[in-house]
Amino acid sequence: MLIFVGATDQKRFDFVIVGSGAGGGPLAANLASAGFKVLLLEAGDDHSCPYYDVPIMQARASEDEHMRWDFFVRHYSADDQQQLDSKFVEAHNGVLYPRGSTLGGSTATNALVTVYPHNSDWDRIADITGDPSWRADNMRRYFERLERWAGPDAAQLSSTGNNSNAARHGYEGWLQVSRANPNLASLEPYFLDIIAAIEQTSRQMLHIPDDVPLPRDPNDWRVISDLTEGMMFVPAAIANGSRNGARERVTNTREAFPERLIVRLNSLVTRVLFEDRRAIGVEYLRGNHLYGADPQARHAHEPSGPQVALASREVILAGGAFNTPQLLKLSGIGPRKELEKFGIPVLLDAPGVGENLQDRYEVGVVNELVKEYALFKGATLDAPAQGEEGDPLYLEWQQQRGGPYSTNGLLAAFIKRSSVAGMEPDLFVAAIPSYFRGYYPGYSAESAKHHNSLTWLVLKAHTNNRAGRVLLRTVDPREQPIVEFKYFGEGNDTTGDDLEAVVDGVQLARDINSRLNKLIKREIVPGPNVRTREEIRKFVRDEAWGHHASCTCKIGASDDQGAVLDGGFRVRGVQNLRVVDASVFPFIPGFFIASAVYMISEKASDILITEYGGEQTHTGV
Repeated sequence: MLIFVGATDQKRFDFVIVGSGAGGGPLAANLASAGFKVLLLEAGDDHSCPYYDVPIMQARASEDEHMRWDFFVRHYSADDQQQLDSKFVEAHNGVLYPRGSTLGGSTATNALVTVYPHNSDWDRIADITGDPSWRADNMRRYFERLERWAGPDAAQLSSTGNNSNAARHGYEGWLQVSRANPNLASLEPYFLDIIAAIEQTSRQMLHIPDDVPLPRDPNDWRVISDLTEGMMFVPAAIANGSRNGARERVTNTREAFPERLIVRLNSLVTRVLFEDRRAIGVEYLRGNHLYGADPQARHAHEPSGPQVALASREVILAGGAFNTPQLLKLSGIGPRKELEKFGIPVLLDAPGVGENLQDRYEVGVVNELVKEYALFKGATLDAPAQGEEGDPLYLEWQQQRGGPYSTNGLLAAFIKRSSVAGMEPDLFVAAIPSYFRGYYPGYSAESAKHHNSLTWLVLKAHTNNRAGRVLLRTVDPREQPIVEFKYFGEGNDTTGDDLEAVVDGVQLARDINSRLNKLIKREIVPGPNVRTREEIRKFVRDEAWGHHASCTCKIGASDDQGAVLDGGFRVRGVQNLRVVDASVFPFIPGFFIASAVYMISEKASDILITEYGGEQTHTGV
């Protein structure tokens, strides 16, 4: 029998959802739109500022102390290897891994990139679960439903077909996706040179005829289905020059149905409540900056006693790949040995909780140019201080929602198979006209100081390594867990293919660089002393990072002891508890995580509305 130790909310909700990011936010909105009463609990606030709104300031958003949690993670268990990373912060014994903690979660602080996963990512889940609704063709419907494509006619950017519907874009969804106006490139001669170098490399390396238009659209269904390589533009979640995402979906729905969607901010959930093995609600604390990863946690006041919120139908966790397994373990669901170590009563021995942690590997090839970008002359790449007017580019954005500040800063990308790839292209190499070598405290301000830098962001998708894990540090729900990724040789990629693919990506970036000799003064990172393949391997081992953590509560077959969820997002072994966030994937999908999580949020919405008989199957508020 359950004994409540906190004040119980007298209102009973149909669903209690923990986390307002790409998984929880749209799910809460869809369920409320369908007639259910939903409580959405978010540990952060709804802080609004130019860093949130202005796309070019996406890096600043990830370091805004009002919207972020700072996790410090270990890429390696071995201290001697970990300390070779120039980004290692000794005081925190790890490398910075920023996460969003605000209404909208990490969709409020990410780089806005919205690139569709590969079809195989969905087909593999269908094969694992035996559920054909996970097949790629059906999953595409969810992307079409959520997307409001505002870019150019996709048919004009494809090498095949004349039917724009063949691109399978959505035009009436809640998430506006667009690309940077190509005319902006003409404002900066260096941009034109960089884009031309990507195109030339793409055509020559992949034998793409001159009459095939470039760049292509990576979200075009034909490009995805054909596993197309080459130059792509970078779709971004930008609406009328400003960021949009889970936050707007929640706020718009709350305005439409205020009696159905209740949002409680500054509410840190500490455990799921059960009667026997049936989830009936959650316990949470109210207060600002309660979690240890909050950069202002030292200023937090002690919260009042725990609060209780009850769900008549289900509790749904959407806290992300770090916090969802932590919350499950604190609630008695996890590996028995770990729970007993901390004296947590074992409700369910679930060895897969917190295991299977995956990410993509990234590195930056950073160059110093012979001169600064003329376009950024007089630009601070920052919001004006209170009472100040702002630089000319900020004023252009403020008055017209246009200009360079209305973009996320990525000029174009090259998608390619590495030498060790399977069927799907696994390298995404993007041009960023700034200084970026990964995440460390103050990285965004340092980047903004360099107006003469060009970074090739090298991202390796479909990684093999699945040895990472999230472990409890203490039983205190306010303390962040231990996050161990176990990179490269410490992981379980026995062939070393992940490392070789990233090395291929560095060499591809340098191939493009070779066409820019007149622009580039010198390569800063990894630098001229890193030339041979073995030297590049060492650079990658030492300096790689990631920011798409996933897979720690994976969907799996009924006979998989490591599977935490079934194909309907249910936590196996208990009732009325599901997970809908980046932790559910068995294998990390595609190139960027946000679009995939948005899609599973839509799928989970359909499952729940169908199961519990909502007023309608979908409302596009």
